[in-house]
Amino acid sequence: MNRKFRAPLLTAAAVAALLSTACGGERTSAAVPAEPAPVAVRVATVQSQSIDRFLRVTGQLSADAHADVAAEIGGRVIGTPVERGTKVAAGAVLVRLSATEADASLREAQANAAQLEARLGLTGGQAFDSARVPDVLNAKASLDWAEADFARIKSLLDQKVVSQSEYDQKLTQVQAARQQYQLAQNVAQQSYRSLEGARARIDLARKAAADTVVRAPFTGIVAERAVSTGDYVSRGTKVATVVSVDPVRVELTVPEQYLSQVTNGQAVRLSVDAYPNEVFTAKVKFVSPALKSNQRALTVEAVAPNPDGRLKPGLFATALLQHSAPAPAILVPAAAVETVAGTSRVYVIAAGDKIEERIVTLGEKVGDKIELASGVKAGERVAANPRGKLADGVRVQIEG
Repeated sequence: MNRKFRAPLLTAAAVAALLSTACGGERTSAAVPAEPAPVAVRVATVQSQSIDRFLRVTGQLSADAHADVAAEIGGRVIGTPVERGTKVAAGAVLVRLSATEADASLREAQANAAQLEARLGLTGGQAFDSARVPDVLNAKASLDWAEADFARIKSLLDQKVVSQSEYDQKLTQVQAARQQYQLAQNVAQQSYRSLEGARARIDLARKAAADTVVRAPFTGIVAERAVSTGDYVSRGTKVATVVSVDPVRVELTVPEQYLSQVTNGQAVRLSVDAYPNEVFTAKVKFVSPALKSNQRALTVEAVAPNPDGRLKPGLFATALLQHSAPAPAILVPAAAVETVAGTSRVYVIAAGDKIEERIVTLGEKVGDKIELASGVKAGERVAANPRGKLADGVRVQIEG
């Protein structure tokens, strides 16, 4: 080959070799990416600790007392001093009815009783004694006179001063006076029984007059007023509904396997969806003596104070009944648990400070910690502040 052509060829080969080397170096760098920087986290140690255990059951709140108040007599409504939501004390007026007819009936009954008392000679609340009744006293006086006259005639007959016919006549008069006296006593007894009936009618009339005012049966709140001024109500017509909401009651259903954990007087913690961050206290007041055969469960009723009326009858409640003795539990800070779409997980610090993601089952909450029923063991370390930035296999840098 001619020398003048050899130099350019060598130059081209050298350039090609250099380009090949450069391209190969770039491919090696792309195949091994740089490792991402570790994520800084704080660490908490999984602890084993004895905690109070609770039986979780559900129920519905109900009023302590609920009454549909009805009129006990018929009449025209002339007053309704309460509205729905009015707080009332026991005996407070709910509805007033016209008292004209009831008052007239009371006066009539009182007049009839006074007439009978006068006939029997009773004054000032005097007790009945048939011997002091005027008609009985008159009959007794007639009998005494007839007996005295008969005694005189009898002595004269013994002396043969009067005839047998005169004696027989006086004897008949004595017998008639004795019958009149007995009759007067019987009439007096009958009149007294009539007086007792008249006095009973006074009591009924007085009650009817009092029933023209319909009153609250207990302290509570007017939930409904069913009548208005001008309405005519009959006996038994509902005029208002009164409920007592302090305290409130909750009926709970406890499965039969937990019967030994429920006792009368046991403390209960209640929570309702209306107040998600609050716990209300209650106490078991009734434990059914028998199971519900169709559910194999026990009915338990608890009572909760409700002075501010925030707990409303009808609310659905979750109740926690404390077990008699504490039990061991695995606890982590509540912030260490991430829950997404109903699935809870923690991030365990494994070998090489790499994250191992674990699905866990939550248990009781204890202050700022929460029980993990499965997924971790005591002594393991978990990320205390994952905040959605961790995943399985991520390398971490421990803070603090």
